[in-house]
Amino acid sequence: MFADEGIINLKHEVLNMVAKLAFEGKLEEERDNIPYKIIEGPEPEFRCCIYKEREIIRQRVRLAEGKAPGEVDDGNIIQVIPSACADCPIASYIITDNCQNCLGKSCMNSCKFGAITMDGKHPKIDPNHCRECGMCAKACPFHVIVHLQRPCKFSCPVDAITYDEHGISVIDDEKCIKCGQCIHKCPFGAIGSKTFIVDVINAIKSDRPVYALVAPAIEGQFENGITMASWRKALIATGFTDMVEVGLGGDMTTSSEAEEWWEAHEKGERKTTSCCPAFVNMIRKHFPESADLISTTVSPMCAVSRMIKAKEPDAYTVFIGPCIAKKSEVTDQKIEGNADAVLAFSELHAIMLAVDTEHFDEVDGYQEASKFGKRYGNSGGVTASVIEYLNETGRDGNSLSVCKASGTTECKKALLQLKVNKLNEEFIEGMACENGCVGGPSSYGVYPKFKKSRDDMIETADNRSIVENLKNYDMSSFSMHRD
Repeated sequence: MFADEGIINLKHEVLNMVAKLAFEGKLEEERDNIPYKIIEGPEPEFRCCIYKEREIIRQRVRLAEGKAPGEVDDGNIIQVIPSACADCPIASYIITDNCQNCLGKSCMNSCKFGAITMDGKHPKIDPNHCRECGMCAKACPFHVIVHLQRPCKFSCPVDAITYDEHGISVIDDEKCIKCGQCIHKCPFGAIGSKTFIVDVINAIKSDRPVYALVAPAIEGQFENGITMASWRKALIATGFTDMVEVGLGGDMTTSSEAEEWWEAHEKGERKTTSCCPAFVNMIRKHFPESADLISTTVSPMCAVSRMIKAKEPDAYTVFIGPCIAKKSEVTDQKIEGNADAVLAFSELHAIMLAVDTEHFDEVDGYQEASKFGKRYGNSGGVTASVIEYLNETGRDGNSLSVCKASGTTECKKALLQLKVNKLNEEFIEGMACENGCVGGPSSYGVYPKFKKSRDDMIETADNRSIVENLKNYDMSSFSMHRD
């Protein structure tokens, strides 16, 4: 059982109902009834009253439709659900009942903002005056003043979350890198991301060809019998025209990025990877002086999308994976030919439930990526692939020195070292999620638990080389670089 299973179940129930109604063409007329179907009443289930619970559902429905939960939309793919966030404690520092009411009143004397006053026999911190400096906690001889860090703010690697005057969390879009870590850290489920569910369903119902682009990170997260071929069969049954393995895009990205790295290597220059959008956002927003060092090669998702659209210009492409930041790559980076929509696994599952195709058959015989492309979802996977490609093409890939940064902490450290010219390596492979894409915020399992399953599935794949694999695909009709 997941620690946040109650939140997940509620979220999935909303997604499933929205998907079902969208397929039936009844979403417009039935939208307002969803909160009443989920919260029947008369007793509340998880908040103070059914009216607040229904308002939370209403705002979740808006997110599922790709809208902001309230009237104001700042454009961020990640949004705070105000009615759910309102139950979080406002005060960051509180004085516990273990207070001895000492004569010294060191807490009161240490506060420069007048935030601590006597409330009966014990001092109390007024959150409206507290500036969270922490001096009272340091001064207390009994250590009875504790710092309550909101999980959302504590989980944010770039300090993009603050609070408004009502204690509602606010996400600063100028700082947010769209990594999505805050979404699953909130115990109230008060942060979510806009979804493309309705857009994808409308595309499936239209005459346009709709292609599913499945991330390499998907392999091994589910049962061993669920192969890429299993996914392909199930997605076609769901209504997609076809499915393409994005590991193929990994091979394509490798062939382009390896040339950039080798040129930089010979010139003694630095480079960073470009396939993780959260890492790219971190560079552009927090280390802008290094923005010119980002590889110009597009992500594997974009590479596959461009390949499909070069053949079928009217195609609608949908990336499926555990990454929230991929939504940002589509909505914010505006790269021509990129995927049209992004679905997290839970969002795809809602669509599959709506048409009853969530059951998989054990099928083999489908592979479009090399093993190196399949490992693009692992930390170090890009580096291993680039080195392999250079070796396959007669160059010494092992001569490259690469900092493989896994997780936002390591990414920030590497970029800071790069900024002050203290980085020992030539290149930075940056992945905002620990262990790489396989540790994404919308993954179905905890990576260490399914590592063996993933490794086993990849090892049984055809051991084709990157160069030989790419000979099967015509890359002359589309560009591998950002415009």
